[in-house]
Formats: sequence, C-alpha cells, structure tokens
Amino acid sequence: MGSFGRSVALGARGARNYCGDRPFSVSFEVTHSCNARCKICHLRGMIKDERRASPKRFGALCREIRPVVAQISGGEPLLRKDVEEIVSHLRAAGSLASITTNGSLLTTKRYESLRAAGLDEFSLSLDYPDERHDEFRDLPGLFAKISDLMAWLKDRPRKGMTLCCVVQSDNYRSIPRLAELTTEWGVKLNLSAYTPLRTSDEGYMLTGDQIDEFEEITDGLVARRKKYGDIRSSAYALRKMVEYYRAGRMSDCRSGHRFFNVNPDGTISPCGLIIKDFASQRDLQAGFSHGNSCERCFTSMRASCEKPARYMLLDNLTAL
Repeated sequence: MGSFGRSVALGARGARNYCGDRPFSVSFEVTHSCNARCKICHLRGMIKDERRASPKRFGALCREIRPVVAQISGGEPLLRKDVEEIVSHLRAAGSLASITTNGSLLTTKRYESLRAAGLDEFSLSLDYPDERHDEFRDLPGLFAKISDLMAWLKDRPRKGMTLCCVVQSDNYRSIPRLAELTTEWGVKLNLSAYTPLRTSDEGYMLTGDQIDEFEEITDGLVARRKKYGDIRSSAYALRKMVEYYRAGRMSDCRSGHRFFNVNPDGTISPCGLIIKDFASQRDLQAGFSHGNSCERCFTSMRASCEKPARYMLLDNLTAL
C-alpha cells in the first residue's frame, strides 16, 4: 500500500474507532526495565526474569485491538533486541507504529534499522535544552548524544522525529528554548503534563504564579505552531494543560475506551501509571473503566485521544 493509500486507511480506522468503542492509541510497554533513573518516573533499573510477550504476540494483540497508533514504549524499549520485529508486526496489523525512547541507545545504525522495519515515528524524551537533561535522567552525556543525532538527521527530509517533554515546575521556563531547538534541528516538539501518580511527588506540579507564566508560554507556543508548524501539541491540548494545572486534576478519563496500555507480558493495563493484568479490552472496561474516578494526570496520550471530534479531525488530518 502506498503512503496515500495508507493515510486514507488510517484515517478511516480513526473515524471507525472514534465512533465505535475502539482505542485511538495503545501503548505497548514491551519492557519495564530501564537504563535511566529519571526523577519523575518510577521505572528504573533492570528487571530480572521479566515475562515478555513475543513480537508475534504483540502483533496479534494489535490486530485484535486495531488502534490507529501503536506506540512502543517502556521502560526503555530499545533494551529489547527484537524491537525491529515488534515494529514489523505492529505495522502488519495496520497501525501507525511509533516508539518512545530516552535516546541513550539510539545510534544512527539503530535509527536506520527501525525505519527499515517500518517505524513511522520516534518520540525522543528531552526535559531540558542543555546538560541539565543528563542529571535529570541520570545518564551522563545524554544531551550531547541527542545533539549529535539531531545533527546527523539535519538534512533528512522525513526524519519522523518528535522531541517529547514532560512539563514540570523545574523546567517549564525552558520550554521556549526547547521550541527554538526544535526549529534548529528540524524536528517537532510535543508536551505532556507532569503527574504525581508515578512517584507521589507533588513538588513538580505547577502552582500559583507558575501556572500564569506557563499560560503565557502556551500563548507563544500556539503562535509558533501557526508560524512554523513544529509544535506537535495541539492548541486544544496546550489550553487543557493549563486547566489541568489550575485544578490539579482532569476529570472524565477515557482509559479503556480511547486508550490503554499493553504490558510486557501481553496483559492489559488502564495506563502506564496504573498497572493491572486484564486479559482483554472488555475485561479492562468491566474491571476498571466503568468505575474509573482517577483524575490525577493529563498525559499527551490522554490529550490526543480525548479531544472532541472536530479537534481530532483538524489536528490529525495533516499527520495522517
């Protein structure tokens, strides 16, 4: 199938899923092991004897669930040597395949092998526009490695690269500089709101005057998005992030309907913050979604999957 035909097929799947009861995006957490020790994350270190589903099993689940976007995540997914095979199976299931990585293991050779396997999009985590990122992730030299990779990618017309930043109280003033780096490197920037659900640390939540400052920053990002087109986060999502920080919560979570996670062993969880072991989407809905009252996050997955139909259409038409 050519790129235009695939875009039409993905658009049609998105419309069917939105009108039905199938998710727009599913995160396949292929491992909970991680080589970083991020200050805002509970997943760190290697998990001995972790039960991991095969690439073929992930592909079968993807064909059953039929998400528009199949996100490969972790932990650090590049710790698995068979990620390329996972990508191939997810693509064969008809989904857009992306990967979320801290970038420490993303060499130019690995980039090319993943693209050859059919990977559509890289989501590379970046918390700061300088070496503060190394200390925050406990990975010395990481920012320099990412900078070198961006220089290597500079002249490629279809990089498939998005920088992803979790906005929190220590880095929100650095967001404008991150946006400038995005332009300099010729990639895109996506923002996600911090949640204390991972570590129970409320200190990284924006409060008081910080929220007013961040609202001004989002005004600039919306304008920049119109001018350069390199801000992946929609204007709708950016405005809702401000609402989330003001209220300290976001109600009406649609986990189990619009999005959910597949665990390393192939079972299903509501998200990466609430780990369960449901056997199917139907079991997830019966055992969690119907009584879900969780309000403590507004991740980029929620932001992209819970938008009203008109925003979903406008924001994803170009991407698809």
